[in-house]
Amino acid sequence: MKSLLKLTPICVIAGLMLSGMDILIAAPLSFMYASLVAMIVDRFKFQECLDAALENLKHFLIVFLILELAYAVAECFMSTGVAASVINISLAAGLNAKSVAVVAFLLTCVLSTATGTSWGTFAACAPIFLWLNHIVGGNTLLTIGAIAGGSCFGDNIGLISDTTIVSSGIQQVEVIKRVRHQGVWSLLCLVSGAVIFYLASLGLSEVTAQASEAIAQIPEEVWQTLGEERPSAVTLLKLVKTGVPYYLVIPLVIVIATAVKGYSTLICLASGIISSLIFGFIAGTVTSLSGFFEVIYTGFSDAGGWSIAMMLWVGAFGGVMRLMNAFDPVAVLVARVVRKVRHLMFANSLLCLLGNAALSDEMAQIVTIGPIIKNITEENIVASKEDMYTLALRNATFSDAMGVLGSQLIPWHCYMGFFLGISASVYPLASGITAGDIISHNYFSMIAVASMLILTFTGWDRYIPLFKLPEEPKVYLKNDAAKYESR
Repeated sequence: MKSLLKLTPICVIAGLMLSGMDILIAAPLSFMYASLVAMIVDRFKFQECLDAALENLKHFLIVFLILELAYAVAECFMSTGVAASVINISLAAGLNAKSVAVVAFLLTCVLSTATGTSWGTFAACAPIFLWLNHIVGGNTLLTIGAIAGGSCFGDNIGLISDTTIVSSGIQQVEVIKRVRHQGVWSLLCLVSGAVIFYLASLGLSEVTAQASEAIAQIPEEVWQTLGEERPSAVTLLKLVKTGVPYYLVIPLVIVIATAVKGYSTLICLASGIISSLIFGFIAGTVTSLSGFFEVIYTGFSDAGGWSIAMMLWVGAFGGVMRLMNAFDPVAVLVARVVRKVRHLMFANSLLCLLGNAALSDEMAQIVTIGPIIKNITEENIVASKEDMYTLALRNATFSDAMGVLGSQLIPWHCYMGFFLGISASVYPLASGITAGDIISHNYFSMIAVASMLILTFTGWDRYIPLFKLPEEPKVYLKNDAAKYESR
């Protein structure tokens, strides 16, 4: 009974979000409820709950810095002509409604792998592709789903991604070996996602739009809304209409190049801001340093005004859930019911997905559930050192994939709040879009999560190079020791 009660905060936050309540209200209410449960069930004092919340928030500090820069990069790219140059180059290359989602998906896959950040990639690319999609008459939901999926691709496999590094570190495996283990699977998911986005776009127009004509069709009330809520979007559209030098795409190239060189995410994003200032001055789209600083200030303010406040409460909620060890009974149950090694590993993946849904944050899930699945594996499986390392590689992949990619299928997850906030911020016409709308069009994440679960449970992962898990009798459950050791 106590174990079930500890899991009820999940139902609370899920119910509040599904009822339509903003996560900025749902998260603090769920935090207070989780604290109440912890105080009643485990007799923790409120100060202990608060300390656990603050301890968990330490993991968010670097994310807050990245988030601030991510919003600033989005503002700079819109205001200085970087986004306009990408849009005009794409139009010149014949991009249309049928291809915009596919191109958005592939480009964000590359950028997120290079920068290691899904949040930064989404913030940098949303203003570019949402307005490009508007100009060519594409499907807004499809394009947002493509940007969201592509942004998370590199966060799951990028060598400099914080989730890749942390999930690998907890399982005590090398990052490069972990990336090699899941590499072919990730690429197959990428190709499958691109194909699905293309097929979903087949019914759209093949006519390449003229930017000036499309922009001229924007209603006056939309211009007024843009001017009030997102002045940089007005600047972006005007720059697209009047035209900017193609070399303004260089800041985006610099962001990718610095990431490929292995620099930190903060440096990559900062390079985008600095280079957009330099090339903006050269092109004449930046006329004063004070004006440019105002653009950065706007980005910082937008990040702090909603997203960071939301993440603070989500992180606090996750800290209390971790304090209660809410998932320990589930771990014990897993060890009792599974009959094969691959089924135990499948259960580990489900634990990661459940933890992500409960904590509403992928990093909180990684640091909370990661040690649990590591312990489940080591305490219940007999294997050689080499095979145990392979299982650890898969556990690291579970933590990251079910964290980053699984988040795309959880309506109340902080990712969804971020995506909705950014989309409505840079493209106010998307203000009525819901988390469910994004989820239903994020085909890449659906493919990745479903294939991970199916391949692990069935053993079909043996058909994916480097992705195969060792099977009985090479590895076996300790409960079956008598059967295998007697041979």
